[in-house]
Amino acid sequence: MSKVAKTISLSDYGIHTDKIQYQLTPNELHQITVEKGMGKEASTGALAVDTGEFTGRSPMDRFIVKDEITEDKVWWGNINIPFEPKAFDALYDKVIAYLNEKELFVRDCYACADPAYKLNIRVINEYPWSNMFAYNMFLRPTDEDLVGFDPEWTVINAPGFMADAAIDGTRQHNFAILNFSKKIALIGGTGYTGEIKKGIFSALNFILPVYKNTLPMHCSANVGKDGDTAIFFGLSGTGKTTLSADPNRKLIGDDEHGWTNENTVFNFEGGCYAKVINLSAENEPEIYGAIKKGALLENVIMNAQGVVDFEDTSITQNTRVSYPIYHIDNIQEPSIGKNPKNIFFLTADAFGVLPPISKLTPSQAAYHFISGYTAKVAGTEAGVVEPTPNFSACFGAPFMPLHPAKYAEMLSKKMQEAGVNVWLINTGWTGGPYGVGTRMKLKYTRAMITAVLNGDLGPYSYDTYSIHSVFGVAQPRECPGVPTEVLSPRATWNDDEKYYTTAFKLSNAFRENFKKFEAYASEEIRRGGPQRYGF
Repeated sequence: MSKVAKTISLSDYGIHTDKIQYQLTPNELHQITVEKGMGKEASTGALAVDTGEFTGRSPMDRFIVKDEITEDKVWWGNINIPFEPKAFDALYDKVIAYLNEKELFVRDCYACADPAYKLNIRVINEYPWSNMFAYNMFLRPTDEDLVGFDPEWTVINAPGFMADAAIDGTRQHNFAILNFSKKIALIGGTGYTGEIKKGIFSALNFILPVYKNTLPMHCSANVGKDGDTAIFFGLSGTGKTTLSADPNRKLIGDDEHGWTNENTVFNFEGGCYAKVINLSAENEPEIYGAIKKGALLENVIMNAQGVVDFEDTSITQNTRVSYPIYHIDNIQEPSIGKNPKNIFFLTADAFGVLPPISKLTPSQAAYHFISGYTAKVAGTEAGVVEPTPNFSACFGAPFMPLHPAKYAEMLSKKMQEAGVNVWLINTGWTGGPYGVGTRMKLKYTRAMITAVLNGDLGPYSYDTYSIHSVFGVAQPRECPGVPTEVLSPRATWNDDEKYYTTAFKLSNAFRENFKKFEAYASEEIRRGGPQRYGF
């Protein structure tokens, strides 16, 4: 049991309630959640909750206060939506008045495993299970660290507070607002816990490049026995968490990292937040085994015995689990690695036309990083009836306050300095698009990545690679553990005309998306994209 006092004053925030639970253990928060009827215990001992109306992030309800700090630096638009300082102050006062009537759960924690970049955080939650999420996902201070703890940023999380859009300046009743002058992330109207961690991630994506000359990355990372670091960029559902949890390598982190000028890569977080749709012990044993007492399941379906049906998506396809990183046996301690030797861009190509693995030139790496491609499949969103391209700059546009070119420039410079190899990995479909082909087997993807890390796929030559005729990327002709025919997407289709028609459809989508970046990209980067326009 922690020796830390269980209460704390929040008067500096305007909160004067005496119903404050401070720095509770995960077991205590688990028990309170169950006693309040806000969650149930799964058969594995994990806590299962429903997040309510919102089962995912709401990007159109994410705002940044536009003031003297952000006005000339943030890339304003439909991703970074401006919010007036006076409107923030008025909404803040309403949220605080609401929280003054509640029992609150408060946690002091921090982000960034590298001590030189440590960011102290205070999280104030309306719900106990939200505070458990904060325990899992942020780094955990010792009792000694908590003596005189001085939070630099504060997350105020009030899921039950509903904004009045007409009065409060929000789009609807939910909101997530960053205020860099006051160093507050204000979240209301949504119980989705991902907004808590993404609020701090977004803040760091501004703080690190602007003030620390350090590149923030939406990626996972692991390290081999010889100290070689690998980085995995990718949007949700492409395999970042799955592929970085490798039994033969130590996990640095699964989602958010910084790459410093001191040639290190460090984890922002203290836990993992994994999708659990179709999770199985056979395919993802590390994640499956992490779902035990202390883990927090979101929006899953359980039977009367508490057994989770991971295939049931009746609430959402975005079923999730958060757990502290120490639930994974093979982790890097502290969560810091050296300069990466290999970078993997992960995409779940639902068109089934990208190679399962290809090696990128520096210009192609910059182009694909700025593009940040994956695909939505039919049925994942209302109105999506066929594969749809989904481009998210830097593989994380919703969390990037600066112009994508800024992050791309930093990444390109670091890749050149470190001599990194960059690979595009398609974890999506083969043999045809979604609905016709099949999802790439996880064992093949793992074999390809293992081959790269073992040095089995060497430098480019005509004998060892072929150039994709539409996208111009270099496809290995052979890879240990992977059938040769799988390496050529065209060969898996058995219909060249349909394959190339679909491939050109996707390549044209790449070009159309890149138009908004052309003014910021060099000719070399522009040449990194697909060059052919069709038959």
